[in-house]
Amino acid sequence: QVQLVESGGGLVQAGGSLSLSCEASGRTFGSYAMGWFRQAPGKEREFVAAINWSGSTTSYKDSVKGRFTISRDNAKSTVYLQMSSLRPEDTAVYYCAGGDARYIGTFDYWGQGTQVTVSA
Repeated sequence: QVQLVESGGGLVQAGGSLSLSCEASGRTFGSYAMGWFRQAPGKEREFVAAINWSGSTTSYKDSVKGRFTISRDNAKSTVYLQMSSLRPEDTAVYYCAGGDARYIGTFDYWGQGTQVTVSA
C-alpha cells in the first residue's frame, strides 16, 4: 500500500507560479512511477504529468509542456510539480498518484487532492 499526501495548493493570479509537493509512505518510493492529475469542476480527471522511478523519463499533457515541471526526490519520498505561467484554465483539484511499476503506466494509488485556483 502507498499513502500520498499533497501540499502546496492555493490561489494565484494568472501568469504566476505555484509548487505542489506530494509525500509518499508505504512501499519503497524509488520502486514506482509517480504522476499528477487534475480535475476541474464538471470535468473528468485528466493526466497532467508523470515521472518514472529514477526521474530519467517524464511525460506531460500538451497544454502544460514548457510551463510545468515534474521532479522527484527519492531520498525524501517526495514528488513535485512546479507550475509557472499559470492560466485560469489550470484551475482544478490536483491529485498525486502512485504507479504500479517503475515505468510510467497505470496508477493505483491516489492522494486526497489539493486545490489550485488561478484568477484572471
